[in-house]
Amino acid sequence: MRPAAVGDGMAVLLVLFAAACFVGMTSTAKYLSADYSTVQIVWGRYLAHFLIVLALLGTRLPEVLHPDRPATQLARSLVMFAATATAFLALRYLPLAEVAAIMFLTPIFVTALAALALGEAVGLRRWSAVGIGFLGALIITRPGFEAVHPAVFSAIVCAVSYALYQIMTRVVGDTAPPLVSLFYSCLVGTVVSSLAVPFFWQTPDLQGWILLGVSGAFGAVGHLAMIGALARAPASFVTPFTYSQLIWATLIGFWLFGDLPDLWTYVGAALIAGSGLYVLHRERVRRSRPSKPLPSPEG
Repeated sequence: MRPAAVGDGMAVLLVLFAAACFVGMTSTAKYLSADYSTVQIVWGRYLAHFLIVLALLGTRLPEVLHPDRPATQLARSLVMFAATATAFLALRYLPLAEVAAIMFLTPIFVTALAALALGEAVGLRRWSAVGIGFLGALIITRPGFEAVHPAVFSAIVCAVSYALYQIMTRVVGDTAPPLVSLFYSCLVGTVVSSLAVPFFWQTPDLQGWILLGVSGAFGAVGHLAMIGALARAPASFVTPFTYSQLIWATLIGFWLFGDLPDLWTYVGAALIAGSGLYVLHRERVRRSRPSKPLPSPEG
C-alpha cells in the first residue's frame, strides 16, 4: 500500500477517534450539569486538559513560553474559551445531538467570516452553500413555530466562536506548532475560568472530581488526535469525518439522557452537513487550481 494511502487511513481513524472523544467530553459535561454550574464544569475541563498538556510538554515547556504573535494567541485562546463555555451552557438545556447539529454550522461561518475578515474570495457557489446551511439551522430551531429555547442561541454563538478560532488558527499556523497553540488555549482557559469559579464553587464529591477530570481528558486526547490527523492529511480531507459526531451524540444522548432528536432536527442537520461538505469540496478545488490574476466568479 502506498505511504500516502496509509497516512490517509490513519488520519481517518484518528479523526473518527477525535470525534468520539469530543462527544465524550460534551456528554460528560451535560451529565455534570445536573449538579454543578457551567463555570465550574468549564474550569474542571480546562484544568485537567492543561495538566495533561503540561505533562506531555515536560522539559520542552520553556520552548513554548515565548510564542510568535502573542496577542493573536491570546485572542485565539479567549475565543476558544468562549466556544467551550457557550457549548457547555447550551448542553445544560438541549439534547446532545441538537447541539452537535448546530455546531455543524462552523464551516459555514468560517467561509462567511473569512470573506469578511481575511478578504478571501468567496463565489456564488459557496455563498449558496452558506445560505443552505443557515436554512438548515432555521429548520432545527423553527423560530415562529414554537418557543425557541434561549440555549439555541448559545449553541450558535459557540459555532461562531469556534469559526473565529479556526480563522485565527490559520493566522498563527505558519509560525506556531500545534502543541504551542494547544498549550496557550489551555493556559488562558484555565486562568480565566479559575478567576470566575470561586463565585460558583460547589465542592465536588469523588465522582464529581473524576468526571471533571474525564471531561478534560476527553478534550485533550481529542485535540491531540485531531493534530495527528491533520499532520497526516489535509484539512479538506479530514474535516468531513468530524460529522460522525452526530452519530455518537445521538447514541450517547439516548443512552444517558433518553433524548432522541425529532425528524426536523435530522433534516436540518442533513442540510447543514451537506452544505458544509460542499464548502469543503469547493475549498479543495479552489486550492488545487493554479494561481490566476483574478478569482473565479464561481468561488
